[in-house]
Amino acid sequence: MAHVSIIGTGNMGEAISSVITKGGNTVEMFGKADADKPATGDIVVLAIPYSAVDDVIAQRGDQLRGKIVVDITNPVNFETFDSLAVPADSSATAVISAKLPGSRVLKAFNTTFAGTLAAGTVGPLTTTVLVAGDDADAKATLIDVVSRGGLKAVDAGGLKRARELEALGFLQISLASSEKVPWTGGFGVVA
Repeated sequence: MAHVSIIGTGNMGEAISSVITKGGNTVEMFGKADADKPATGDIVVLAIPYSAVDDVIAQRGDQLRGKIVVDITNPVNFETFDSLAVPADSSATAVISAKLPGSRVLKAFNTTFAGTLAAGTVGPLTTTVLVAGDDADAKATLIDVVSRGGLKAVDAGGLKRARELEALGFLQISLASSEKVPWTGGFGVVA
């Protein structure tokens, strides 16, 4: 079984924790007050806004070396709400990976809302977590954790696919914030 550290105690952190523990894995969660507590998980989930990533890396970069680091961020430009806040040929995950060369960085959970993770369904479909990254073993480990938690997980390809996952997450956020889809809904995958 896996031991997972989740940095962030918001809705997404709580929902991801629920999925992980349903599969018999252990979770430790870190809020802002836990800055001095080391992240001991084999998998570390960054369940924080993209704007907080640099602070977490500055604070915990050494702790993340050798670990699977899961980026769930959607780097939306919240000033204009009309684009992503990363270069058009990159992704938040690529930026994080470059800053953590000793970690195995994956993109996951960013195309699902907390409600669909917690419920385990999107409409009549089982919630699907898309996973992208260049380390096949890291992806297989995370896919196993997600699957044991009762959700579907799909290998979405290499790290370069994180850009498309972030665009999909941005579209879903845009639709929900304009009340075209509910925050308890979203995209489903039929396979």
